[in-house]
Amino acid sequence: MIKFYYIFFVFIFLSYNLFSQKYTVSGYVREKSTGESLIGANVYIKNISVGTTANHYGFYSLTLAKGEYDFTVSFIGYKDYTQHLVLNKDIKLNVSLEENAITTKEIIISGEKSDKNVKNVNSGTVNIPIETIKNLPAFLGEVDILKSIQLLPGVQSAGEGNSGFYVRGGGPDQNLILLDEAVVYNASHLFGFFSVFNADAVKDINLIKGGMPANYGGRLSSVLDISMKDGNNQKYDVEGGIGLISSRLTVQGPIIKDTSSFIVTARRTYIDVLVEPFVKNTSKLKGTGYYFYDVNMKANYRFSDKDKLFLSGYFGRDVFTYKNKKDGFNVRIPWGNTTTSLRWNHLFSDKLFLNTTATYSNYKFEFQSEQSDFEFKLFSGVTDYNFKVDFNYFPTVRHNIKFGANYIYHIFIPSSATARIGGTDFDTGKILKQYANDYAIYVNDEFDVTDKLKINAGIRGTMFQQIGPFNRYKKNESGVIVDTIMYSKGKIIAEYKHIEPRISIRYTLNSSSSLKASYTQNYQYIHLASVSSVSLPTDIWVPSSDIVKPQFATLYSFGYFKNFLDNMFETSVEVYYKTMENQIDYKEGASPTDDVGDNSDNNFTFGSGKSYGIELFFKKKAGNFTGWIGYTLSKTTRLFAEINNGKEYPAKYDRTHDLSVVLSYELSKKWTFSTVFIYATGSALTLPIARYMIDSRIINEYGPRNSFRMAPYHRMDISATYAGKQHKRYQSSWNFAIFNVYNRYNPYFIYFVDEGNLSEATSNPKAKQVSLFPILPSITWNFKF
Repeated sequence: MIKFYYIFFVFIFLSYNLFSQKYTVSGYVREKSTGESLIGANVYIKNISVGTTANHYGFYSLTLAKGEYDFTVSFIGYKDYTQHLVLNKDIKLNVSLEENAITTKEIIISGEKSDKNVKNVNSGTVNIPIETIKNLPAFLGEVDILKSIQLLPGVQSAGEGNSGFYVRGGGPDQNLILLDEAVVYNASHLFGFFSVFNADAVKDINLIKGGMPANYGGRLSSVLDISMKDGNNQKYDVEGGIGLISSRLTVQGPIIKDTSSFIVTARRTYIDVLVEPFVKNTSKLKGTGYYFYDVNMKANYRFSDKDKLFLSGYFGRDVFTYKNKKDGFNVRIPWGNTTTSLRWNHLFSDKLFLNTTATYSNYKFEFQSEQSDFEFKLFSGVTDYNFKVDFNYFPTVRHNIKFGANYIYHIFIPSSATARIGGTDFDTGKILKQYANDYAIYVNDEFDVTDKLKINAGIRGTMFQQIGPFNRYKKNESGVIVDTIMYSKGKIIAEYKHIEPRISIRYTLNSSSSLKASYTQNYQYIHLASVSSVSLPTDIWVPSSDIVKPQFATLYSFGYFKNFLDNMFETSVEVYYKTMENQIDYKEGASPTDDVGDNSDNNFTFGSGKSYGIELFFKKKAGNFTGWIGYTLSKTTRLFAEINNGKEYPAKYDRTHDLSVVLSYELSKKWTFSTVFIYATGSALTLPIARYMIDSRIINEYGPRNSFRMAPYHRMDISATYAGKQHKRYQSSWNFAIFNVYNRYNPYFIYFVDEGNLSEATSNPKAKQVSLFPILPSITWNFKF
């Protein structure tokens, strides 16, 4: 791999230096009013029709032959910056873009007209403006980033009331979710009803659902890369919102004007406080409590245009409690994430940009119960220490090269438990931890072969080691532990090495249409073990081991992209085919509690999967009336030798049809109306098909795995936003929303009751459906000053 890097860069360097004398214009693109970097800003040379985009930190670089050029920088919702350049030497040019003078949504949306979807080489990459998300109908007043991306084709919901998502047939563990480059392992609050991302703290959202470039890895299906705001380095401001179940507050401003800034956001629910006085002592809800909170913090310091330092963090917790004083019974279930990111940007030259990152990620779940003198605790979690270096090299106007290396030290705690009565501790076995080293090195080049043909090609080398200390428990056929193999600290137990090629190709047919194709291979060395059809806090993360092999996926995709009427309308058709190997599931009858005092992978079984489908997308991007329609027709299956008698069956998140309609209308400068309609094929599940009574016991006979479909899921939400009088120093707005307008009772799960008489040996089983949310109105007041 190192030899490949060397030859590759020598070739690029020689070709650049031998054929022509060139000069470079480079710098940063920022927002004038706040100093925030503008990720993905377009930098364009009109008279020769070439350009680039600003990277994740707003840096751009263009190397051109000596001459005169019309230089333009543009970004959605901002005035274009233009300048005539005489390029006879290297030029440093930092650009500060101003917002449009008339900041109505109509003007902002008109500024979105672009041909990025046609010109970009990666077909499955979607950038979602945070303002678009904030205009969508909110569930109980809470704007949700994860629910918003589920409105895109190829991205499916995990089900009613769940913020997990599935991309092109992959499970929830196969999505790499990053917050300022730190991994977020569980992205949901309130058992999945909300996501952990506070929209007020977010600057940029980038979703990659296909054609993943080589600088990302470790997951099979997608990347959701979320960047926090840096903080306003020009002035102090405060904003927030007060809703029915939660409130939020954001404070940001300069530490040293133009040089350093900070931002702090906080959010908390208070429904537990509001409801408690109204719960009767005889109610089943008495003693029940729930709340969540989260805090985002970030600070940065710019030493010069060559060096900048960022420090950011996230801390969030969900806490469910139940207390029964009469029985002396208490339950407390806390879970949540902690992340920290320290990043240093350094500019070696006008063409070589370095970002060095150190991150800490921790997710943990606990179940704590007490009754009289008895105490019991069940817990699991995962911790990562991550260090990486990423280089961005711009040798010529036709090449954008990224290369780097990454190391992660993993600590996994599958389900472990402690128990005691009074001062006596029970022997529940040792707290079993698993340790792993995770290495990666990559190179990626996005280059224009011709004016019509563009290629993004890369290769990623990975190595994963499960290391000691670790005890491997050996079982006999009856499931009894008969031997223990002990590995010392640092001892390599299992090692895997792989190469992952990636390539995406775009061929432009004309100025408004293009064809795109991609081929990617991905390995994933960590797994989420779940017995539920939705992602819950009780699911556990485990590493690849001497028993669990790395997950492996191959994805093929092909698409046609076409814009109409000067890019006012955007359309696309994409087809994909995906295979997945070494998928894991619990054996029949096993559960996470069986992991206590045992190796978790002793309870797994292994198989494969595949998914294929077609995605249709239509979007209107300009004018008072905007929105999109996304539709996916797909099939996702699994095949396990020990499940369903070795026959292929639908995956639990298989959705044949998935439709989303998103519409927004700006009636005036003060009133904006939005609506969302969703339709999806019902979830697949396994139900009993017969019932027997043997020795006065009821025995259920189940049908084939996931052979039953619940009723289709469909729902409409509406919202209206009223922008009050906008003062110079103070702004406010009201958001009125109705969730599930026509009161659809969508299925959450199904259970059975027997209305027969067991004493008379009669049985009359009936299935009953549980639904979560009827029609729910909400109101939120948002403010900024």
